[in-house]
Amino acid sequence: MFGFFSSGLFLGWSLGANDASNVFGTAVSSRMIQFRTAALYCSIFVILGAVISGAGASHTLGKLGSVNAVAGAFTVAFAAAVSVSLMTYARFPVSTSQAIVGAIIGWNIFSGSVTDMTSLTRIVSTWIFCPVLAASVAIVLYLFTGFFIRYLSVPMFKLDNITRWSLLCAGIFGSYALGANNIANVMGVFVPVADLSDITIFNVTFTPARQLFLLGGIAIAIGVFTFSKRVMLTVGKGIFELSPVMAAVVVWSHSIVLFLFSSLSLETWLKNHELPTFPLVPVSSSQAIVGAVIGIGLLKGGKAIRWRTVAGIASGWVTTPILAGVISLVSLFFMQNVFQQDTYHKEIVAYDAGTGDVELGSGYDYPDFYISSERICLKVFDNEQ
Repeated sequence: MFGFFSSGLFLGWSLGANDASNVFGTAVSSRMIQFRTAALYCSIFVILGAVISGAGASHTLGKLGSVNAVAGAFTVAFAAAVSVSLMTYARFPVSTSQAIVGAIIGWNIFSGSVTDMTSLTRIVSTWIFCPVLAASVAIVLYLFTGFFIRYLSVPMFKLDNITRWSLLCAGIFGSYALGANNIANVMGVFVPVADLSDITIFNVTFTPARQLFLLGGIAIAIGVFTFSKRVMLTVGKGIFELSPVMAAVVVWSHSIVLFLFSSLSLETWLKNHELPTFPLVPVSSSQAIVGAVIGIGLLKGGKAIRWRTVAGIASGWVTTPILAGVISLVSLFFMQNVFQQDTYHKEIVAYDAGTGDVELGSGYDYPDFYISSERICLKVFDNEQ
């Protein structure tokens, strides 16, 4: 079982190598925070966010495609991880969310499962809404920050110190939000198929889902320490040259947006006050940070934005889900036909002609049923025969 988790851990490492740049990239590239300090805080709070608040975004991802075999979950995570690793090697802050969505759709196509278009539409709409919202938040925050700096006449040395602490706090908040929101991408596909039991340590019970999220969080932390520095420099300097104050605003904006899309508590509070809620989906951390940087750039007139770099990053966002879907399809074929691993379970529809009841279940629970296709088994019970 744990061997199958290796692809999820690989994906977690890829996410840490790539998306840590979104929470501390601007701080490190502007030399306000040392890389080792950023990596340490990022690792600790990513793990805490994953274990404490990681459940929210997992549900929507599960509705997109119910991967129901552990070998299938392994292959889906593997395809997403390879896609993210390739894009990371090319120094593009790729979206892990898009990679896992593309890989799950690949599994749906291979297994003949129907893709939940409602969930897919909800997730894809956030790929547009997320950077726009991040840009808007960044513009508002930067205007407020500029107003208070001028109003309070903060001395330069004191401003520098405040900005440094603001970057650190924003990075910590962003790391927690990253773990809470994106752990669904890393281990979410394993939650329905993992054969684990509750573990209690010092009166604290770890459910199977939390055990998986802890493993994924540790993998993310390793990715942060080993390979994230390259992409941090791309985010911090590649799109628009940020001042330290701008960098702090960008990270706060990114962190707020991720929190909005992952907080169950916030959703409950909004519902109780009859207010519109944010969908709990694993949004792209990369899109949030890039959107925030562009928002600041547009506020400054837009001329200094390196649009060629933006176009390169955007092309990565389009390429990633397609690449992940293709890798997923090819890998599933080899896993199923060459390595003889069941990558999906056949779905059963049983109809009882006597009572009119319809029953759904897994193919392995109903081995005697007549198989009418690759994925749908139908047997009609007639109580009079």
